[in-house]
Order: sequence, then structure tokens, then C-alpha cells
Amino acid sequence: MSSIIFTPNASILSNKSTFNEQLPQRLFTRREVIEPCHDVLWMIERGAVRTLTWGEDGTFITLGYWGAGDLIGYPLSKVNPYQIECLTSVEVSTIPAHLWHQYIDALVAHIQTSEELLNILSYKPISLRLWEFLVWLSKKFGRNVEKGCLIELYITHQEIAEVLSTTRVTITRLLQEFETAERLLRYQRRIILCLPNK
Repeated sequence: MSSIIFTPNASILSNKSTFNEQLPQRLFTRREVIEPCHDVLWMIERGAVRTLTWGEDGTFITLGYWGAGDLIGYPLSKVNPYQIECLTSVEVSTIPAHLWHQYIDALVAHIQTSEELLNILSYKPISLRLWEFLVWLSKKFGRNVEKGCLIELYITHQEIAEVLSTTRVTITRLLQEFETAERLLRYQRRIILCLPNK
């Protein structure tokens, strides 16, 4: 499978490039869990991760999806348990605590992204919630193609269901309805949203 390239936020990268040229790099493999570390943050250079927790019954609760240009790390959350899972191979720059103040823009972007997702989770009905979530993913992980916006992140129906607090069966049914209505297309296990040209 070809590697996936995510487009970082330009303003964050311009800030970041000033500081992190000498920062240590780390590589993680797909599905690897980044170990808890409370005195560093990581700037994602390449790849995608999700942050998650789980309830007493073992049900996963996704807290966010993060790609190139995003700042992640255990110090950014008070949720317990809290886990960072790599969805692809991931390359990060390690940012020690004494440099965090230089990444204010990235920290603000992290808060804004979390609040955007939290807002989407309040939408009703579930079909609107799913559609807005797909649009949100397309903004973070999408690229324009001939027929719309290709979401370059592979995410299963079960993972979508976990994010949106519904069932896999419901997600599968709604995606099929969107496809029938020509609101989306399938492409190599990924989704193309048929969004109007902007």
C-alpha cells in the first residue's frame, strides 16, 4: 500500500520550523501505542494517530484524530485512561517541556480541533452527525480529486461508530444511503465526499 501524506497546517509548520530543526525524531509503526510520557509533547511530522479512552465496560471512546502539523501528548489530557494509537506509520518530533511555550499556536489549534469534534458529537439526527464528521475528516485528511474530496485516512465502520456513539450497523446503513444519494463514493476502502466546489 502506498504511503499517505497529510498536509500540515501551514501557519503551525512555519512556527515549528523555527524551533524543531534540532529536535529528536521518533518513528512509530501502524497500530503501535505511543508510550505514556508526561514531560514531552510530540509534533506529528508524518502520519496519523487517534487519542482514545474506554469505559468500564471496555467500550472505546475516541477523543480525537491528529495528523501532520498537530501537537499531541499525554500532558494535554486529564482523561484516565488515555492512549495515543498510531493509525499509520508515524514520525514525530519530540518537544521537551522547556520548549512548550514556543508552540502556543499548535496548542491553540489542538484545543480548537477538540472542540470542533465535540460540537459534531452533539448533532442530531445521527445522519447529520455522520456527515459532519466526514466533512471534518476531509478537512484534516483530505485532498481534492476529480470527483470530490478523498479522505486519505482509512477508518473502519466500527471506529466511526465508536466516535459517534452509535452502532457499526447504523454507520454501514447510512454510508450506503449517502452513496445511493451520490453524496459520497468509495475508492480503495476510502471515501470520496462529493462536496460542492469552493
